Formats: sequence, structure tokens, C-alpha cells
Amino acid sequence: MRGFSHVDTWVFDLDNTLYPASCRLFDQIDVRMGEFVSRLLGTSYEDAKKYQKTLFHKYGTTLRGLMVDHGVNPDGFLDYVHDIDHTPVPANTRMDAALHALPGRKLIFTNGTVAHAEKVLARLGITHHFGDIFDIVHSDFIPKPERPPYAKFIAQTGITPQNSAMFEDIARNLEAPHALGMTTVLVTSPENHDAQIVNSTSGGIAQPHIHHVTDDLTGFLENIVKSRSGS
Repeated sequence: MRGFSHVDTWVFDLDNTLYPASCRLFDQIDVRMGEFVSRLLGTSYEDAKKYQKTLFHKYGTTLRGLMVDHGVNPDGFLDYVHDIDHTPVPANTRMDAALHALPGRKLIFTNGTVAHAEKVLARLGITHHFGDIFDIVHSDFIPKPERPPYAKFIAQTGITPQNSAMFEDIARNLEAPHALGMTTVLVTSPENHDAQIVNSTSGGIAQPHIHHVTDDLTGFLENIVKSRSGS
């Protein structure tokens, strides 16, 4: 299993990764997406949700599908779906300390927006650790797990993939980082079915592009700090 002694850049997804899925923050976004699609197409909310999920699985994000199939303006969509209550995200002083103790750069790579990420980071109390937030706008509205956003992320931030670790809650979003040479970490939780690829009794990793799996990101980071310090 690959370790972290060589890592000098720490790349984090945002939603359901840096904060627990139990906050149900993305549930609010999901409802807003359904409302947006319902109003756009003039359909019932239930039919809109079914169609939204079809777009998500076909294009990687609902937004990408709406842009391709319906010519939707991305700014209006992003503003609407991220107009949510961020207060369910609690401050995390342990994560703050762990990030402080990890040497190297810390970056955000999200299919959300910079504004949404800034609100989440502020709630967690860890904004000061992150030098760059690479969002869906920087990705030219092409979402993970498509390859082009990863290439642009690397070019824009100047990171060395072989010396970087990527933390994600969606398994397929780690395929490209693995292929590029990054150390990959899947963050799981019972509330997030996108990450349920692990046999909970054996702890085995079900897919070769995932080096590590954790259901406790803060504890995982603390253990990396301990292993790097030799304690």
C-alpha cells in the first residue's frame, strides 16, 4: 500500500469529503437542482428529479447536461443551487490542527463553486490552509471525472502529481488522479452511496485505482501526521 512520505501537495474535494455527509448539505443542493429543472422544463418536481439523475449519470453533473441539452446559462444555475443554509457544517478544530501539521500545499478541487467552497471552509474554520480553490468555472464547466479538468488543474496549480494526494468521496473521480500518478484516498460514509465500494467486514479495497479508504478524514490526517513525525 502506498504511503505518504513523498507527498508535498494535498488536494481535497469539498462536498461530503471535508465535511461529513451526515451534515446533509448536499441534500439541500440536490433539492434546489430538482426545483431548477422543474421550473426550466415545466414538469413536476418528481419527474424533474428523475431527469436530473439521468443527466448526472450521463454527463457527470446536472449542470453539464443542462448546458449541453438545453443551453442553460451556468451562472444562473450555480447561483440558484448553492443558495443554501451552510450552518449544518460544524467547526472542526482537529482538522484545523492536522492540516497545520501537514507540510506542503493544500488545494481544493471541486465540481462546486468558489463561493460555495469559501462558505464551507469558513464554517469548518480551515480557510487559511488553502492557497487555491479550483472550481467548476475553472474547469470550463467540464466536471470530474472527465480528464480535461484534471489536466487543467495540474497546469494551473503547477503541482507534481507523483508527489500529490487526492481525497475524494466519489470513487470514479479518483480514476484520473490514480492514472496521473497521485496517491488516492476515498472518503466514505453510510450516508454517501457514491463511495460504497468497500467490504466493511474485510476492509478490502474493491478497485485498484484507490490506494486508501477512510470513514474518518480527520483521524486519517492525524495518523499521516504521526507517521511522518515518527511518533
